[in-house]
Order: sequence, then C-alpha cells, then structure tokens
Amino acid sequence: MPITLKRSPPTVAVYSISDLEKLTGIKAATLRAWEQRYGIVTPKRTETNIRYYLDADLRKLLNVALLNKNGVKISKIAKMSGEERTEKVASLSPISVSSNAELDTMTLATVEMDEFKIGHILDTNIKQRGIEATMLEVVYPFLEKLGVLYFTGSVTPVQESFIASIIRQKIIAAIDKITPPRRKRGPVFALYLPDGERQELSLLFMNYLLRKRNFRTIYLGGNISISDLNDFYRHQQPDYLFTIISNAFIYEPVEQHVTNVLEACPESTLLLTGYQASMHDFTDIGRLRVMQGLEATLDFVDGLAHAAVHA
Repeated sequence: MPITLKRSPPTVAVYSISDLEKLTGIKAATLRAWEQRYGIVTPKRTETNIRYYLDADLRKLLNVALLNKNGVKISKIAKMSGEERTEKVASLSPISVSSNAELDTMTLATVEMDEFKIGHILDTNIKQRGIEATMLEVVYPFLEKLGVLYFTGSVTPVQESFIASIIRQKIIAAIDKITPPRRKRGPVFALYLPDGERQELSLLFMNYLLRKRNFRTIYLGGNISISDLNDFYRHQQPDYLFTIISNAFIYEPVEQHVTNVLEACPESTLLLTGYQASMHDFTDIGRLRVMQGLEATLDFVDGLAHAAVHA
C-alpha cells in the first residue's frame, strides 16, 4: 500500500518501491540500479529518509518497463527524452508486444485515459482471437492488475469507470452480432445482478458466452430486486437464473437472498457465482448450483450445450 505523508494532500498517490515493483513488474533491486546508474527516476524522501514515488514516476516507469520488455536496452531508454519514450511506446503494435507488455500499455492508457489506445488494443485482439479469448486472456488479467492500481490510489473511480465503459461497449457489440435463436432450443437463462452488486462486465460476458452457444437469454441487468424477479417470473419462466454476488451483501444476507429468489421463481434453478457465494454453505438448498469461478461456470455451460446438441 502507498506510504502516507503528513504533509501530502490526500488526493496525491504516493508509492513505495515495493508498490512500483508490483505495478510495473520491475524488481526493486533493478529499480535501485537504474536510479543509481542511469537516473531513470529520482525518488523523494520522507523525513525519516524512506524513499517514495509519485504518479509522474509511475507513468514514467510504466513507459520504461514497456520499452525494456520489448527489447529496448535500458541504456538507450535512459538517453531518450520523455517525448521520445512516449512516441516509441505509441509505435508499438499490440500484435508484436508480449502479453505482459500489453498489460502495461493498457495500464498506462487507463492512467492517461487514452480511449484510442485502449480501443486499438482491444479491437486488434478481438479481430485476432475473438471476444471470448480476448476477455479471458487480456481483459481479465488486466482488470486484476487494475484492482491493484485502484487500491494503491493510482487509478481513480472515474478512470475505472472510463475503462469499464470501453470494455462494456466491446462486449455489447459482440453480443449484437449474434442472431438470437428464433425458437426455444435447450434451456433458457435469465441474467441479473441484485441490488448493490457491480459485476456488470462479467454478467454481460456471460450473456455473450451463452448466446454464442446458441442458448436463449433474457438479460435483466443490475439492481434487480426480489419484487422485480417476481414480476418478471409472471411473464417468463426461465430454466436458469444466473447471478453474481461478490460484494459483502448490504441489503440482505446472501442466504436470505437465495431463499427469496427461489421462492419468487419456484420452477427455476439458480446459478450462483462470485466471492460471497463461495463463502457460504448451501448444501441443504435445492434448485441451487454454486460455481467456483469462471472456469467452473464455463464447464457447466459447455456441458449443457453438448447435451443440447446430442438431445
């Protein structure tokens, strides 16, 4: 976590050398060597002589790390001006960079709120790999790194919202390209998030995965109450309800929510995933299936798809 300075404004993000190691992937010993030999960055010092770094240092080191991971020698990077480093980073194609360097590029683009760069990386990957592999191999690893940035104060809520909106657009565009089946073929899924849950990207991605496998889906979205589910069920009776509960549930206990959902939708099976779901024991509850993570969810969905094809 960042060091707290008595004289620093609360809005200033301050990093220890271990923070930079986590965020840039550069070992602390390497950072110290670069400082001493090349003057890549000059850390500030607290009154007790503890080194610390600011946002400008993080941005600079993200650029340095990206170039170094793509084969540019540190001695050459050190001689570049800030503008030259930025131009060199901008010239790197997502096709040629390694996965770690690609994450660094996306991190820097998020910090700088560079929509063009983020969009270019995502579009290139989607064209080459498809949206499913892009989400699994690029977006989710990036979001994990973004979580570290968020908790160290380097990424603000508005920057987090900025990148989430871009990813959201890409998933929706991919969903729109899939023609929904005209007839009910196999089970029908309704997808929703309860009040206070913020996993919209994962819910949208699950909607894509299900439609890609020719399942009919009904996407209800977020902030769905039990009353909303009750109203919905009077018009549609899906075979499965899918939801994610990751946050500490504020509005009602997780166990109570599950009970209420199953009462509101008496013929549906609830598919439940998320951190909070894995923390509770639901072995005595029928019509409920808890899935431990995305891989287990995909295995279950692929099993249903296989069964539907061979039915």
